[in-house]
Amino acid sequence: MAVFGSGLVTVFGGSGFIGAQTVRALAKKGWRIRVAVRNPVTANELQPLGDVGQIQLMRCDVTRPEDVALALRGADAAVNLVGALYEAPGRSFRKLHVEAAEIIAKAARTAKIDRLVQVSAIGADSHSPAAYARSKAEAEILTRRIRPDAVILRPSIVFGMGDSFLNRFASMATWSPVLPLIGGGETRFQPVYVGDAAEAIAQAVIRPDVAGQTYELGGPAIYSFKELMRFILRETNRDRLLLPLPFFVARIVGSVAQISALVGVPPMLTRDQVLMLQADNVVAPDAKGLADLGIQGTGLEAIAPSYLWRYRVGGQFAERPAL
Repeated sequence: MAVFGSGLVTVFGGSGFIGAQTVRALAKKGWRIRVAVRNPVTANELQPLGDVGQIQLMRCDVTRPEDVALALRGADAAVNLVGALYEAPGRSFRKLHVEAAEIIAKAARTAKIDRLVQVSAIGADSHSPAAYARSKAEAEILTRRIRPDAVILRPSIVFGMGDSFLNRFASMATWSPVLPLIGGGETRFQPVYVGDAAEAIAQAVIRPDVAGQTYELGGPAIYSFKELMRFILRETNRDRLLLPLPFFVARIVGSVAQISALVGVPPMLTRDQVLMLQADNVVAPDAKGLADLGIQGTGLEAIAPSYLWRYRVGGQFAERPAL
């Protein structure tokens, strides 16, 4: 299988959870990486992921076309990982997902970048009741309209050290007597390991044969929300009540909880996230996935215990419960 030779790739939003692993994966393949972030000081830990001089940090406001054009100067490929899980002052879904994607795609077209990779999400849907899903879908449409050869990747929830799903509920289990089963806990997920998602992004950069394709990234197993909560409790040696929370009640709770974002505190839950939970988050039966990129998915049970021990009663060396 032919691949593009190593060159310079600009990674927008490369300091985030998936971004750091993407930088590592590209560095291992010999690419020079320009990490375009709003505040490079917060991304200094990325430089040791490659050889001396292989990873460059650059200040970039993705809502400013002149910043994006400068970040793409001399690059051979670009990856757009810019995104937010919740809205906050100055961080709307429209600005970070839609407007930024359009600016990056137009700049990539002008600069004649060989490969543009747009990281979206399973659940991206123009008709979704959730603003997050609608904005992701609009970003896909704009990107493809401007760069028809762009590769679009849609991961399910992504797990790994520092994830915002398993860690969130494991942390909640350390102080709350209950864990909520939103909508009864029946929503299904297909969690994908962050290392596999990063490798998929790297493959999307280097493989000429994937141009213009869309891939949905999910791991080897599907779990209900309830099963994931039980997994967390088992791995943390905690006994908590799993309390069914109807969607209409969860939307009210989310509306109140998201107020914390106004003062810079990440909310435990938002109304928009509840709306997202009303639909399954799994790879479509006819979608291309990890296997089509030559990647064998890593199971949740193989990775999650290596970091959930931090929330375990008794700590790292406490006896784990029988499966």
